[in-house]
Amino acid sequence: MKETALLTKRFGKINPLSIDEYISVGGYQALKKAIKIGKKQIINEIKLAGLTGRGGAAFPTYFKMNAVKNEMGEKFIICNADEGEPGNFKDRYLLEQDPHQVLEGLIISAYAVGATKGYIYTRGEYTNAITIMNLAIKAATRNGFIGKNILGSNHSFDVELRRGCGSYVCGEESALIASLEGNAGRSRVKPPYPTQKGLFGKPTLINNVETLANLPHIVSMSGTNYSKLGNENAKGTKLISLSGHVKKPGLYEVEYGVTIRDVITVLGRGSKYDRPIKMVQLGGASGPIVPNRLLDMPIDNASFDICKSKIASGAIIVMDETVDVIDVVYRNMLFFEHESCGKCTPCRDGHPHLVRLLRHFLDYKATKHDLETFKSLSEMMIESSICGLGQSSSSSIVTTLEYFPEEFEKRITC
Repeated sequence: MKETALLTKRFGKINPLSIDEYISVGGYQALKKAIKIGKKQIINEIKLAGLTGRGGAAFPTYFKMNAVKNEMGEKFIICNADEGEPGNFKDRYLLEQDPHQVLEGLIISAYAVGATKGYIYTRGEYTNAITIMNLAIKAATRNGFIGKNILGSNHSFDVELRRGCGSYVCGEESALIASLEGNAGRSRVKPPYPTQKGLFGKPTLINNVETLANLPHIVSMSGTNYSKLGNENAKGTKLISLSGHVKKPGLYEVEYGVTIRDVITVLGRGSKYDRPIKMVQLGGASGPIVPNRLLDMPIDNASFDICKSKIASGAIIVMDETVDVIDVVYRNMLFFEHESCGKCTPCRDGHPHLVRLLRHFLDYKATKHDLETFKSLSEMMIESSICGLGQSSSSSIVTTLEYFPEEFEKRITC
């Protein structure tokens, strides 16, 4: 098995600060083609490609685009670059190594849905990426790819980069919108969805960095050809942020369908200290934790149903037999307790209670009642929290209770 370089094919081969180098290797040709084939055909190509969101939910990209396209009046488009999920760094690489690829995807998407104003909302800590993207926006504007009547068309489009302030919850669409509007970054109940009523109450399309980076390739190679990459459950390639106890951590691009074990053993060169792998957390801190025996699962949008999850943002965090399951879950809950926006009761009050219960297990002072409370509280939070933070934060609890029950049971004293 080897990588399939599509989004990463120019990494290290062109100067990310040079728009001329990007143009010399075919950059912005997809935008020219997109304007030529028209809005309806762009969205059709994306539909044929089978592209799904690369930020977490794996929602069909064309569906959201169509929804915004069919709305009337002023529209906005947002590139969600607020990569706050621990264990992920793929978007940072895309922004730093090939910024015009992301920008071209954003412009194509804006043209297709009729959005005249775009925002790139990026994680505040990504100072290098912010500098590079601001320079890319200026260069694209000078070259006529951003501004009035782009490439002689009747479509005008401006882009502005906004910097987040370190809030995890602002990676969620409605909280991100609230932050852009100058309000506290807190999620809201849906519907209405952002495609109907988003930024400043206008129809808004929000897509992840990696999702947008795929668009120039789909337009260039056609949706049909793009769909030949991957497998029957997911099309295209996926960026994998591999970290933890592996000999060669880093960012890898693979076709959907390869197994988790292949990514770890072939690309990551196996366990760092040659110790047996005990478990892997998928997607980041909010993702499920699965045991070694499940590592032969293909990476796609269906196989992960076994743990009620998606491949999500693509993080794979490897942990060997020296790692304490309870300690990992405890640290996850500390993180989410801190990052909760405090709007909804299940998340606001649930996380501190989960932290207290986990302390009982860490101190070998847990009771059977603690275990039952732990299970029911985790499930209640998944079912009743307003946004993805509360709905997914206890994924590591639910899965470790299923796959590592002995780790909890052996700490029960009465």
